[in-house]
Amino acid sequence: MSLLYPLVSRPSLSPPFDDPILIFAIAMVVFLAAPLIFERYRLPGIIGIIIVGAIVGPNVLGLLERDATFVLLGEVGLVYLMFIAGLEININDFLENKNKSIVFGAVSFLIPQLAGTAVGYWFLGFDLGAAALYAAIFSSHTLLAYPVVNQLGIAKNEAITAVIGGTILTDTAALLVLAVVSGSVEGELTAGFWAELAVGLILLFGGIWLIVPRLGQWFFRNLSEESYFEFLFVLAVLFVCAFLAEMAGVEHIIGAFLAGLALNRLIPQTGTLMNRIEFVGNALFIPFFLISVGMLVDPRVFVEGTETLAIAGSIVVLLLVTKFIAVWLTGTYYEFTNAERFAMYGLSAGQAAAALAITQIGFDLELFGEPTLNGVVLMIIVVSVISPFLTEKYGRAIVSAEEQKEYDPGEAPSRVLVALSQGTDRMEGLLNLGMLVRANTTEEPLHAVTVATRSERRSRRTQTDNDDDTETASEVAGAEEFSTEAEEHAASAEIPLDIQTTIDDNVVTGIARTIEENRITRVVIGWRGDSSLGTRLFGGTTDQLLDRTNTLVLVSNLDSPLNIEDRVVLVLPNRIASHPGFYEAVGTIKIITEQLGVSLACFVVGADAERYERLIDAVEPDTSMTVETIPGHERFDEALSEEVTETDLLVALSPRPGSRGWSSDLETLPERLTSLAADDVIICYPAEDDDSDRRRFLRME
Repeated sequence: MSLLYPLVSRPSLSPPFDDPILIFAIAMVVFLAAPLIFERYRLPGIIGIIIVGAIVGPNVLGLLERDATFVLLGEVGLVYLMFIAGLEININDFLENKNKSIVFGAVSFLIPQLAGTAVGYWFLGFDLGAAALYAAIFSSHTLLAYPVVNQLGIAKNEAITAVIGGTILTDTAALLVLAVVSGSVEGELTAGFWAELAVGLILLFGGIWLIVPRLGQWFFRNLSEESYFEFLFVLAVLFVCAFLAEMAGVEHIIGAFLAGLALNRLIPQTGTLMNRIEFVGNALFIPFFLISVGMLVDPRVFVEGTETLAIAGSIVVLLLVTKFIAVWLTGTYYEFTNAERFAMYGLSAGQAAAALAITQIGFDLELFGEPTLNGVVLMIIVVSVISPFLTEKYGRAIVSAEEQKEYDPGEAPSRVLVALSQGTDRMEGLLNLGMLVRANTTEEPLHAVTVATRSERRSRRTQTDNDDDTETASEVAGAEEFSTEAEEHAASAEIPLDIQTTIDDNVVTGIARTIEENRITRVVIGWRGDSSLGTRLFGGTTDQLLDRTNTLVLVSNLDSPLNIEDRVVLVLPNRIASHPGFYEAVGTIKIITEQLGVSLACFVVGADAERYERLIDAVEPDTSMTVETIPGHERFDEALSEEVTETDLLVALSPRPGSRGWSSDLETLPERLTSLAADDVIICYPAEDDDSDRRRFLRME
């Protein structure tokens, strides 16, 4: 027998390595170990990858070369980084506090931009274009400390939302500076250049903003189930928009950022798709960009001369001083407390995504040299320590101040239960609705229940009824299998799910017992949009559940994905404000509206619109809304059919039969709503409780 000689030679172990498997293995080890080590010392993991990338790169150990592969993957990561920056901006917060956000965004960009351009031109020797790009590095900001804000629960504070909303303006303005400077590199700033740039930007902004959301709505509406096709669609939109930006004569990252803003509302922060996007980006694409940047860093320049230290020092000083001035001016004008001002300062001092992107492109255009690149990396390291520290310190002061206020029971944790039925094809839609309702109660898991029923004969069985035992076990096994699918769906969105499978004589008893045992405050249950002959409202199970429990119940008939809705249309009967659970119910609908990032259109039947506008506006959270009056039930169908479209989520508040605010006109409300143009209908039955609930969901003055 002849010996078989290997067809593939052993990889060379002499650096720089050229074996693709070994290169990828080293990259994966860096992506894994560097963030873990740095985060242990409360430093952002992105800094760890950049520093280790510099160590293994050609300027130190020389283990890896920055070849075409790293350049390609680095470009992909850069585009992906700016796309996620656009996705993660809360446009709803910006719209709710647009005045504060616009003021802070304007001063937070203009002051650093003007000061930085002057310093770069007069003191650092840059030409005017390079000086403007140098200033753009720190005139934007990255919300590095946002996880701190979110963990402290102060993301809805007016001062904090001003910073979050202002990020849209600062990042967009900084990228526009990049577009102008990069465009001027190839020619002079003539009238023709400005005209070409203006037309290109108008077509790019208008095209992406008008086409991408509509294309996304069409795609998500026609996709039968959540799958990897959603992710591939998002990637296709991202890179097409990035390419169109290049065709328009600006940098690809501007197209990526605009794509993120355009898809922002269609990709809920708590959903499965957003989790997939962040997972792939944080695990693969963005680390390749960071290690690619690290390979450009040459640590020797820190000791061979003072230019790098001078540039890094100038950026840090300018950043900290100008951002402080912007915060203090805004805080003084809007009368924010000192704790709020310093928390704003810490949050807006962070730099990463836009700063790295602008520096990378400036380096590629040969506007910046290695000292500037190294100086920016050093600046990011410094502010990565300062930003979270200040935000956490003064964020805790905000929390402490809020704890001194009168206790608001409306902020007490609520528990959301999704009642799932075996064999239904709407399990994902119900769970997604439950996730939206749960969004403001992050301490609590989402609860779900499936009920395996036993027949009357089996309920009277003896110990020898083996056939009955087998039948019950089979039903339980089916329910558990269905529960596994629900767990997988929730896990894909990283939502904690507490799901129970219970055995009872009927479904209603099982759900009611679960509500009582888990102290559930809000229930989501499905409905197919029809009702059986002789039933009162929906059919046996739902009607009986409404009779058996006083909890707020959302009866949902959802045919389309919730993320494609253009707005929430809320229908209010004329006496619903007298119901004790009115404020809780309105608060729940406003939470759904806020999470979807859409506006709220309220229609009051035969009541004063101004009065209801005051009542609804008094309920947290804040949302963009309108309130109109429908003259009476006789014109209800006609008036509402003219307003509601297939992209509206139609919600109606209705008291339970016989409770306060109930009238016979509401008996046919469910079927009348489903006969309208809307594909998605929710009937919200407020909790039956004492009048103390009126105070629970009011904004505390």
